[in-house]
Amino acid sequence: MKTEAKICGLTDPAAMNAAIRYGADLVGLVFFPPSPRNIAVEDAAMLAGLVPDHVVTVGLFVDPDDELIDRVLSRVKLDAIQLHGEEPVDRCADLKNRTGRQVYKAIKVRDADDLVSADRYAKVCDRLLFDAKPPKDATRPGGNAEAFDWTVLEGRKFGVPWLLAGGLTPDNVKSAIRMTGAPGVDTSSGVESAPGKKDPAKIKAFLDAVRSV
Repeated sequence: MKTEAKICGLTDPAAMNAAIRYGADLVGLVFFPPSPRNIAVEDAAMLAGLVPDHVVTVGLFVDPDDELIDRVLSRVKLDAIQLHGEEPVDRCADLKNRTGRQVYKAIKVRDADDLVSADRYAKVCDRLLFDAKPPKDATRPGGNAEAFDWTVLEGRKFGVPWLLAGGLTPDNVKSAIRMTGAPGVDTSSGVESAPGKKDPAKIKAFLDAVRSV
């Protein structure tokens, strides 16, 4: 079974084109100012316009209000909304119903106890994303190049597709897929030459590694 791959936090045409050229199934644009991958709506609209129909364009938000969601969706062609904050289940359901977009929910994980909420979110969301719980001094909820104990996901089923995230690189993604059986993987900082700056060569290496499993 093919493992899907998402390249998140894209900020420039060279990186977006590399993700598409080398076979990403999903691409992500970040709308969260504290992130070094945050992108202006106008720039996001331009990048989303480069994405072919067979690639899913995902917008990442952290506890967004309706004004931000509506402003972005009025300008940017997004197929899915990824929620990476503390959004409750009913907020996920509301956004899905109101916008007509798919909704993905990030679950922050340190140990198996953190998976308890996954089944509740799976009832209303189209995908789940399991990311490392951020360090206590972190200024953002994801994209911190942190991994968690992947063994907590071994053999787990959640009723919807899910993505493994957190510290994935071209060097470790094969091991991560083999250990967890993840149907999809997501990287951001793992394919950068500097915070917020994607490296097309690392994007290619990551996607090649995923395909080789």
